[in-house]
Amino acid sequence: MPAAYQIIDHTYDAVVVGAGGSGLRATMGIAESGLKTACITKVFPTRSHTVAAQGGIAASLGNNSPDHWSWHMYDTVKGSDWLGDQDAIEYMVREAPAAVYELEHAGVPFSRNENGTIYQRPFGGHMQNMGDGPPVQRTCAAADRTGHAMLHALYQQSLKYDADFYVEYFALDLIMENGACRGVIALNMETGAIHRFRAHAVVLATGGGGRVYQSATSAHTCTGDGNGMVLRAGLPLQDMEFVQFHPTGIYGAGVLITEGARGEGGYLTNSEGERFMERYAPSAKDLASRDVVSRSMAAEMREGRGVGKDKDHIFLHLDHIDPKVLAERLPGITETGKIFAGVDLTRQPLPVTPTVHYNMGGIPTNYHGEVVHLKDGNPDAIVPGLFAVGEAACVSVHGANRLGSNSLIDLVVFGRATGLRLKETLKPNTSHNALPKGSEEMALARLDHFRNAAGASPTSKIRAEMQRTMQRHAAVFRDSALLAEGVTKIDAIYQSMQDIGIKDRSLIWNTDLVETLELDNLISQAVVTMRGAENRKESRGAHMHEDFPERDDANWMKHTTATFDGWGGKGGACTLDYRPVHDYTLTDDVEYIKPKKRVY
Repeated sequence: MPAAYQIIDHTYDAVVVGAGGSGLRATMGIAESGLKTACITKVFPTRSHTVAAQGGIAASLGNNSPDHWSWHMYDTVKGSDWLGDQDAIEYMVREAPAAVYELEHAGVPFSRNENGTIYQRPFGGHMQNMGDGPPVQRTCAAADRTGHAMLHALYQQSLKYDADFYVEYFALDLIMENGACRGVIALNMETGAIHRFRAHAVVLATGGGGRVYQSATSAHTCTGDGNGMVLRAGLPLQDMEFVQFHPTGIYGAGVLITEGARGEGGYLTNSEGERFMERYAPSAKDLASRDVVSRSMAAEMREGRGVGKDKDHIFLHLDHIDPKVLAERLPGITETGKIFAGVDLTRQPLPVTPTVHYNMGGIPTNYHGEVVHLKDGNPDAIVPGLFAVGEAACVSVHGANRLGSNSLIDLVVFGRATGLRLKETLKPNTSHNALPKGSEEMALARLDHFRNAAGASPTSKIRAEMQRTMQRHAAVFRDSALLAEGVTKIDAIYQSMQDIGIKDRSLIWNTDLVETLELDNLISQAVVTMRGAENRKESRGAHMHEDFPERDDANWMKHTTATFDGWGGKGGACTLDYRPVHDYTLTDDVEYIKPKKRVY
């Protein structure tokens, strides 16, 4: 190993990687329990992607319409197309109201009803009376900047506790020993120093990998770094074929327009001015779940009723809503529409198209945040010392399709659960064993390989090919021929990583190097996503397979797990296996919700 790398060692009880909503909530909870805690983040905490969440956070407070946690549970199970684990879903919806009140007390400036209670708006797929309707107002909102407000409040709260923040540090790889996680290695992008963190627990809160696609609402930092690290550690990712397309990304820009726009009364029309959602979801209409609305829009465009000269987008109307209501409840998207589409929302419709938004899949965990895998016949065996929360994790509360506003509640509920679990299982200042000899070698070999890569293909070229392939072959509609071709193409693009070349050999603020390391994380996720999609011979939630248009519970009500061997274009073998869906609840307060046809 080159001697040029300076290694600085740190020892903590727990290290959190990522400072979005789930990472900050976990950091805050772990530090609050007296454990010595560090939080490593590649961007300043308030620039984490949670800041972009607009519409709100789901909890059955019942402020604006009757509600109950069991109704929220039913909607979430139905939204997941029965691929969600019902014990974890029960945990999330029961904890949701307390989690929202905790945020309120932490300083989140929620919008208010006239009586002073938190304002709640309707969101797609959230209904009253165990799915029988009418729509419920369950999504607690701070205008249309809920994630922004939450992230600032959580960062302020985290600073109150004695956690150390390592800002603008890029996590390279986990330190594993005999199947247990012992720490993590990171690059300080400012100084070029390598930092080795020894810890009893590592919590991955690194977000999703939306940037495997060409058009995504995700920030350019959403490269699923934790998922890449987990695959390199020989551990599986789960349900990666389930990728959510948000119905309303601004056409041409991919910028998110919150579902709250439809919650406040917005509606979609095709080139004929028809409100087409009435045909696809007669009762929920524009507030059906996201996969249903995205597919309906894609169907309209395929059948020639899209808007524009290429018939490749749809109109979202807010021009019938009182401008005062828009200014009060949707100020951010009014501004976004002006900037990114040149549209005055009070007078003109907004051009929108389904855009990649969220990964339902991720690192498999239980509802305590502990990472699990199949070991000695036990599908729920815990990986000692390793936790995952937020979009990086697959608990699985979202199953095959996430309901809008369930992501923010997922962040805070399971971020908090991880803190509680560590408080139960880890005493502050527990002594550490020495790290295994050469614990830094894999991380440094990979860093050194890419830093000195002198091939003919620039990072941007390989990344663009990957993104185009994913956009074309693993989109809203899929079929056997398209997916088989996609597998061949994505495998070839992975192999082309061996020819990658970068120009900057330095270690300080080397964006060329960091983007290459991020691409290496992304491309392994692209391979397992494509292979998982090609393998699943049914349609469920966000995975719409046109050769197998029905959901097949007999053969496919199971979680896909995928391991991946290699990095940097070497190896590349992907192995698929399965874990059972948890078809049981956490308590006897609610019965198992039996599968049935999913219609809105």
